[in-house]
Amino acid sequence: MTDDRILLVGTGAMASLFAALFSRKGLSVIRLGSWRENIEYLNENGVHFTDQEGNESHYPVEATDDPRRCIGIHLAIVLVKSFQTADAALRLNDCLSEDGIALTLQNGLGNDEILISSLGAKRVISGVTTQGATLIGPGSVRFGGVGVTSISDHENARYVGDIFQTADLEIEILPETESLLWGKLVINASINPLTGLLGLKNGDLLENLFARNLMGLVAVESAEIAGAAGIELPFTDPVKTVETVARKTAKNYSSMYIDFQRGGLTEIDAINGAVCRVGDKYNMPAKYNRMLWMLVKAKTEV
Repeated sequence: MTDDRILLVGTGAMASLFAALFSRKGLSVIRLGSWRENIEYLNENGVHFTDQEGNESHYPVEATDDPRRCIGIHLAIVLVKSFQTADAALRLNDCLSEDGIALTLQNGLGNDEILISSLGAKRVISGVTTQGATLIGPGSVRFGGVGVTSISDHENARYVGDIFQTADLEIEILPETESLLWGKLVINASINPLTGLLGLKNGDLLENLFARNLMGLVAVESAEIAGAAGIELPFTDPVKTVETVARKTAKNYSSMYIDFQRGGLTEIDAINGAVCRVGDKYNMPAKYNRMLWMLVKAKTEV
């Protein structure tokens, strides 16, 4: 029997945002994660949502750490950290119905490959979202800005699109999402590690001459490696693009900044580390990405 609830795998900002946006339109949502305080808050209060004007609302959401509570799910949206993808794939093997699908909207490269290795290609859809959100506490999220969700063409893509449209969320179906994934990767590689290492908001990078210059160097290097790999990025000027994103999200703290503050692991391996690994294939040293990769690892894995 198919379960029509939307399963959101993860307890971070994006999972909280989508939980609120789906639930406020009457869609049934269940969250699967391991953060006990978050699970308890969601079950007692629903997700606490603060919009861009500062208005606060609560929307009903189920939450659990037990995959058996999600058996028969037809649609799961994977929003965990990249280093948690393999574990999420194992859990989804227990949760998804036979024809169930997993949509990944995660940061970094390689998440779709991990899911496909466990679930099979017919059950995985790759995607990227530019929705903005900041987690401000257990079960509590602040909307950071309206964005677009883009997903790869798939036999179930229209089904996913209908759900997003029901929630008044903009979604597009593309022949492939590799260009957009790399575009987001270039942005994340340039902004996230610097905000974490320096303890700055996104916009602060523009006010610090040395940070701004380094951000640009990482962006150019990442874009050059993408080009060597045959990826046509969705923009032509990587420096202008990352600076524009930093400006538009000036008041936001990146996910890597939050990871640093919590003393937890980061997604650096799937972001700057991924750029370095692709660079290695094409004999490109990726010296700026490698420097940030090593600095973040040195700070978080002592």
